[in-house]
Amino acid sequence: MKLHVECYAGVKADERPIRFTLDGHDYLIEEVLDRWYGPHAAFFKVRADDGNLYVLRQDQSTPDGIWSLEAFREMKE
Repeated sequence: MKLHVECYAGVKADERPIRFTLDGHDYLIEEVLDRWYGPHAAFFKVRADDGNLYVLRQDQSTPDGIWSLEAFREMKE
């Protein structure tokens, strides 16, 4: 599963994700619902424009700050 994340850079670089591409599909992040930090990573729980919830993880122990998808929840309408 290939993930690419674009971030808003405000006071600091990669302050929060604004859109991501997952397996060739583009998603706009409508809302950051939560964020938390571990010893070597930052996590963002977001709602995308498809209405589903995603937890994105940015590895902060590497210079590249590699992103991964940690969780997904399909929201039934």
